[in-house]
Amino acid sequence: MAGRILLNEWTVLAIHYGTAQRPVSDLILETDDIHDRPSQIDYFVWLIRLEDRLILVDTGFEAGEGAARGRTLLIHPVAALSSLGIKSSDITDVVVTHLHYDHAGNLPAFPNATFHIQDREMAYGTGRCMCHERMRRPFATEGVVDAVRLVFQSRVRFHDGDGEIVPGCRVHLVGGHSKGLQVVTVATGGALLVIASDALHFQHYLENNGAFPLFADYLEVIEGYKKLRVLAGSNGLIIPGHDPEVLQKFSPLAPDLQFARVLL
Repeated sequence: MAGRILLNEWTVLAIHYGTAQRPVSDLILETDDIHDRPSQIDYFVWLIRLEDRLILVDTGFEAGEGAARGRTLLIHPVAALSSLGIKSSDITDVVVTHLHYDHAGNLPAFPNATFHIQDREMAYGTGRCMCHERMRRPFATEGVVDAVRLVFQSRVRFHDGDGEIVPGCRVHLVGGHSKGLQVVTVATGGALLVIASDALHFQHYLENNGAFPLFADYLEVIEGYKKLRVLAGSNGLIIPGHDPEVLQKFSPLAPDLQFARVLL
């Protein structure tokens, strides 16, 4: 199984590990839907294979933290990797797009990885903004502490704006939803993919400048959509961070691996 999967032609996978039903008011800042009907939000991490590197973008939420917040864990990200024939110790790099609970849980599970974080995000997640309940709400204390531990273990590579992980894979500071939110671009074989993470929760936000109700800087959220379009260019593809449509638009890696969708 492992050999078969790893030899398949894929460069980027979206790993669907969690889901939740939330009132529509939890998913968009402004809405005309007076019925406040439940809506689905899905949770992903992304796996990139370039040269001799296995790059994981985000690490998902920790099981207890997700349950406490009413999220359903469909498959633990480490178990998902194992189903693909990949051990957590095989991951060479982890890009933490931001330190929110659903993107930076499970950090200790990747013992050989270098972690890529923006300077601004570490300062935000450990600074005076966390004295305010509304701003610290999407952070999990233990997840942030785990990130600090990695710093003291010399396992964090900090970025200040745009940076390269490996040729063909770059990070780009966007901010907005969190002060140090970064997105990831992957360019290979003439194709360009923008893993937007929470710079774009849902694709339909691009149609009317919609915004997730929780953010550090509203202007940076809206301006961030312009940056995503510039990064993608005329032929690139922007992948939203929480959109159920990803499961409809992209095919599974194999019939028995429905959680892994091939993006590139």
